Amino acid sequence: MEESFSLNAQELQLYQPNRYPFLMIDKVTEVCPGKYANGYKNLTNNEWYFPKHFENHPNMPGALQLEAMAQMLTVAITTIEGLQGKITHALEHKVRFKKEVLPGDRLDIHTELISWKRGIGIGQGTCYVEEEEVSSAKMTITIPEILEQFIPK
Repeated sequence: MEESFSLNAQELQLYQPNRYPFLMIDKVTEVCPGKYANGYKNLTNNEWYFPKHFENHPNMPGALQLEAMAQMLTVAITTIEGLQGKITHALEHKVRFKKEVLPGDRLDIHTELISWKRGIGIGQGTCYVEEEEVSSAKMTITIPEILEQFIPK
């Protein structure tokens, strides 16, 4: 059975190609390659999107909550042996938002990889603030470099 481990902010960048200002993960608290990845994003008033989303009522855009889940699911994939540093692309996402995420919140991100075949990963993610679900998604992600090997010529 695979052993789980954590990734600090620097180690995370070995497995997740996004960088500031678009890296939506601060720490991976636990990842089991090919199975799941969990972690968080600390939100402060200094986030680049808060001044305009929305003025006098800042909250984290839903698209960025989805991005945080997709990035965390990517970590569950790119920690599989031989996939470190591979570029991933979204194929399909179905997302649901339940509550606003505000400055000062810690966005806890939990993801599970349900299937990984031929360069296509199917998974699910859920975001929480203080143990209350704020958003969730079903996601399909690919590593194009692998997928292309299985597309008929």
